[in-house]
Amino acid sequence: MYEVANVAVNYGAAAAVSDVNLRIDAGELVVVVGPNGAGKSTLINAMAGLHPVASGRLVADGHDITREAPHRFCDRGIAIVPEGRRLFVNLTVRENLELGSYRAAARRMRADSLRRVCALFPVLTERMDAPAGALSGGQQQMLAIARALMSQPQIQRAYLGH
Repeated sequence: MYEVANVAVNYGAAAAVSDVNLRIDAGELVVVVGPNGAGKSTLINAMAGLHPVASGRLVADGHDITREAPHRFCDRGIAIVPEGRRLFVNLTVRENLELGSYRAAARRMRADSLRRVCALFPVLTERMDAPAGALSGGQQQMLAIARALMSQPQIQRAYLGH
């Protein structure tokens, strides 16, 4: 379970997001929809620990993680696919995927995770030794999603039956 309770996020003195509440239960899909500039990316980045929360709480599995260090969010099973993919274009597909399983817990499951993401995105298997920058835009998006799944986020465990 992940809960956003009365969350506000600012950019300096400017409010970007105010008083947001949502709850995501295991196995549930939640979509944030809105026009450009509405704060969707800001909210998602705050939920992933990439942007500080000005007020309110972020709660993962009953633990208040609002003030935890950003790298701890990944330990809580939170992963995002950043806008613009942000791949390491000079590294191979395999190297990008391995970077996704950097956490110790994910590293222990690296081989299994690699098999799973390759089953989800077979084209990545074919391009495993190619530089990420040589992939088409759609293939790069697949790689960005697969890299996030390599971290063993909670959503992956729910989706893949773990």
